Amino acid sequence: MRILLTHPSRRLRTALVAGTALALVLAGCSSTDSDESGSSDGSSSLSGQIVWADFGGPTNKARYAAYFDDFTKDTGVKVISEVEVDAIVNTMLTGGKGDYDAIHVGLDVVYQNQANIAKLDDSVGRDTNLPENIRDYAFGTFLVGHVQAYLTETFPNGGPKTWADFWDVEKFPGKRGWMGSPGSYDSGCEMAELASGIAPDKLYPLDLDLCTKKLDELRPHMVFYTSYPQIQQLLTSKTAAVVAGPSGQAVALKNQGLDVTISFDEAIVAPNVIAIPASAPNMTNIQALAKVFNEPERQAAFAKLTGYGPGNPEAFNFMDEETKAKIVNAPGNSSVVFQDSEARSKQQDALLAWYTKWLAG
Repeated sequence: MRILLTHPSRRLRTALVAGTALALVLAGCSSTDSDESGSSDGSSSLSGQIVWADFGGPTNKARYAAYFDDFTKDTGVKVISEVEVDAIVNTMLTGGKGDYDAIHVGLDVVYQNQANIAKLDDSVGRDTNLPENIRDYAFGTFLVGHVQAYLTETFPNGGPKTWADFWDVEKFPGKRGWMGSPGSYDSGCEMAELASGIAPDKLYPLDLDLCTKKLDELRPHMVFYTSYPQIQQLLTSKTAAVVAGPSGQAVALKNQGLDVTISFDEAIVAPNVIAIPASAPNMTNIQALAKVFNEPERQAAFAKLTGYGPGNPEAFNFMDEETKAKIVNAPGNSSVVFQDSEARSKQQDALLAWYTKWLAG
């Protein structure tokens, strides 16, 4: 069964959380909460605007609550959000000009287009949950968990945990919710390799032939979704017993009071980041905003709103236990698998071609 819904841009697969409350008071986050217009970093000299490109929705609203609103209050710089357009993104990341000062991308895109991405100023803190060789070119990191989730009542005696369990439809019967749009392969190949018994440190380069064979095994039991919010519908309607996809969708259901189990065992941690194109029109302004994004209190506030992990590990010091329990890279989740974005960047075109062909098969 394939559910045909409009899917976000195929270029960048982000998991936009639905239904999260945004009424969070960011008390004590930073000096930007002051009524004074000046600040120690020279932001009083800023003016004008920033054009911020992402996928909109609740994740964008959370950015206003955690970052943008106070930055504008402190500096007078207006943050204008636009839903990113592939043509503009492609132009700017290949050296051309455009209106965007910041673009929401996967970390593999940063590796692939590093020559056309601006390096962060020295005053901007680095997200140390990113690999050291790319930290200078990405900020605003949030870590998505590609997980499996199910209504707890579906498996009252305990449900699947590993990706081998996800494939085991005899032990854990029912349909599997799966990615049904060409650009939304997410960590599908990694999941298939782990289900095949490949060790986490041997996943790359991805073996696309092996992944094809493993996905073919499960295809008769798959229900395809073509937009991320559809994950919630598949679970609540019990159309699928278990769904593989971004953790934020399952967290949103938990935030609505549903008893949902999320397995972080072998969950694949995928970094989403913000890149500044080298041709950004408002470079001084966006570098100043990037500095605000590294503040751990603000990253903790963003994580509470979205269920996504922070780039700065110090943010966990400002989270309550309920929030930590929903975060894929929380300190207690020792069996997660980190996606190798650099390796994936070398297979990006091949991955898209492979998954497009497999879906059509």
